[in-house]
Amino acid sequence: MKKGKAVMLAGALVISASISAQKAEGFKTFKTDSIINLDNVEIISTRAGKKTPIAYTNITAEELQKKNVGEDIPYLLSNSPSILTTSDAGAGVGYTSMRVRGTDGTRINVTVNGIPMNDAESHGLYFVNMPDFASSLKNVQIQRGAGTSTNGGSAFGASVNMQTESMKSEPSVEVNGSYGSFNTHKETVKMSSGLIKDHWTVDARYSNIGTDGYIDRASVDLNSYMFQAGYYGATTAIRFLTFNGWEETYHAWNYASKEEMKEFGRTYNSCGEYTDDEGNTKYYNNQTDNYNQANYQLLLTQQLGNHWNLHTSLFYTKGTGYYEEYKLGRSLEEYNLSPYVDGLGNEVTKSDLVRRKEMSNDYGGGLVSFDYKGESLHANFGGGINRYVGDHYGKVIKVRDTQVNVPTGNEYYNNQGRKTDINIYGKVEYQLTNALSLYSDLQYRTIDYKIDGANDNWDWNIGKMQELDINDSFHFFNPKFGFNIQPDANNRFYASFAVAQKEPTRNNYTDGLFSEKPQSERLNDYEFGYQYHNRTIMVGFNAYYMDYKDQLVLTGDLNEIGEAVAMNVPNSHRMGIELMGKWKVNKQWTLNANSTLSRSRIENYSETLYEDGWKNPITNYLGDVTNAFSPSFIGNIALSYENAGWYASLNNQYVSKQYLTNSEQEDLTIDPYNVANLEINYTFTPRFTKGITVGVTIYNLFDETYENNGWGSSSYTVIDGKNVRDNSYYGLAAQAGIHMMAHISMKF
Repeated sequence: MKKGKAVMLAGALVISASISAQKAEGFKTFKTDSIINLDNVEIISTRAGKKTPIAYTNITAEELQKKNVGEDIPYLLSNSPSILTTSDAGAGVGYTSMRVRGTDGTRINVTVNGIPMNDAESHGLYFVNMPDFASSLKNVQIQRGAGTSTNGGSAFGASVNMQTESMKSEPSVEVNGSYGSFNTHKETVKMSSGLIKDHWTVDARYSNIGTDGYIDRASVDLNSYMFQAGYYGATTAIRFLTFNGWEETYHAWNYASKEEMKEFGRTYNSCGEYTDDEGNTKYYNNQTDNYNQANYQLLLTQQLGNHWNLHTSLFYTKGTGYYEEYKLGRSLEEYNLSPYVDGLGNEVTKSDLVRRKEMSNDYGGGLVSFDYKGESLHANFGGGINRYVGDHYGKVIKVRDTQVNVPTGNEYYNNQGRKTDINIYGKVEYQLTNALSLYSDLQYRTIDYKIDGANDNWDWNIGKMQELDINDSFHFFNPKFGFNIQPDANNRFYASFAVAQKEPTRNNYTDGLFSEKPQSERLNDYEFGYQYHNRTIMVGFNAYYMDYKDQLVLTGDLNEIGEAVAMNVPNSHRMGIELMGKWKVNKQWTLNANSTLSRSRIENYSETLYEDGWKNPITNYLGDVTNAFSPSFIGNIALSYENAGWYASLNNQYVSKQYLTNSEQEDLTIDPYNVANLEINYTFTPRFTKGITVGVTIYNLFDETYENNGWGSSSYTVIDGKNVRDNSYYGLAAQAGIHMMAHISMKF
């Protein structure tokens, strides 16, 4: 299971602050405009504004819903600058992820209503645990680079801030359905009460998504709901939200080599593969990931006069689940099982078996922020306390060799992670002159992280499971400064400098060779940009230089459970320029384009190779090399048409070559690819409805054969006294050719 979420009750202080902020004079006359203003205040502490000197993109609910017919959130954001997406199942549903400027998901901070969503240990967010969450979103802001101070960790390359839908003044019902290739389907039902007695609202959503997947057996069954109840007054807004996602996903994370694709086809999936006693190839039916994640949020916004607002939040996330997998030829000792002597007197120490890895995680906390907005000064300060407790344990379900005795409830590892994360911050935007505004953002963050118990990695040095005894504390001061110049209504210049620091993930500790301790990372981020816009044209660029100390870079290899392995490198950098443009040709036609030209380098890099993959290590000095998974060019272009109920959009993305490892091996690469999607919708309004939309989306319109993710590693073999490199250890995530989804949406 590539995930986890967590629990704490941290709230009495925040609740008392909220209560004390109530105005003694009581509520004013109810106004819808007041509600809208309060709703916008809720997420301002983590959002960039029009004068914030950073690179960001805002995506509205309307833009999301035009694309939201089945694919996961990363794919709905994929046309934004510097974003790459990946899909294990090959069609954008199930296990999907994204990278921004070459940084992976463990460095992308994700919040919902300002509340952190990244797993406290893995630092990633698995969107498979939030099925169809896009149907409940009001908007999304993507901040590239260090961004503004935010809650939680992982803001080390980008931030994604999602805001859920606000109250609806009128009752409504919405029903959406999609069906397409690979038996992919999505059904969504949404309901809203509208305003009840001028102050109360209730909203609900239920969704089901399923697919057989493009890759063999990469089936996905996803269900989710969201419930929201709110009270809105003239000066007070209170919302309670709960959203839950549960999933069953067949493993597809092994990927396949080009040789395997040639022999078995591009959809080949080796997960769960074994050979029966008659020599036939079989697949374990329950090679699945099963997870349930329940989220709870309590949000309060209070106006404190004409200039001040208070926002407080309490949250709790509960995650439970497991995954099973068939393992070939495993050491019995490794699984706390006893070898035996067969009828020929031979000691049997290995057998095929099925193991189950389970998790139970709790994550919770409280956040508070104060916002001041005056004529020249806009200030925000606040902080949060988050606590995580996560249990990790594994069992053997069955062993193929029937002579092996499996004790009831056999448990071969058990450990617990505990993490406390505290941050405080202050942000100021000051309008120094009519054209010049200054920006300052200071954050202090402290983390206490402990793991103890037996891990799921066998340590051959001591003949037992890896012992975890981690007790680390981190103290980070993250300053950010910048300026914004707007000489007139059409032109804008900005520049900023930001420091971001990040603690290692759980895997950074456990994937080391039992003695290597990962270090925290530091980023110095320099950004400079320009924008011009008028009624018909917007053009701009953003140049960045991201200078890293001890960056944990992806090596290209995977650990035993399919997660990317990373290692510290002393010095590295990412630099590039992002170009953006939009042309409103006329009332019907719009052209959007963006591109990123970049260069990501590791300085003085040395690789370690092992003979036959596990023994006699040697070190090769390679000098300055390109970061893995960092293409030098990404380009997006979209032409859209909208008129008389019709909407059509042709989107195209080109991605240049990516190396699978940091050694720049030409036979360990993801080839360049160019993928186009076509959307066509028609909306009409029959009697007794608020609108019906029917349409079709054709993905990979020109049937490009491509892969968008992978893994790779190298070893060496001694031949005639020479070390000969072997680059045959790799896998590529094959993506579907041309496929489609038809969809219908009805609003009442």
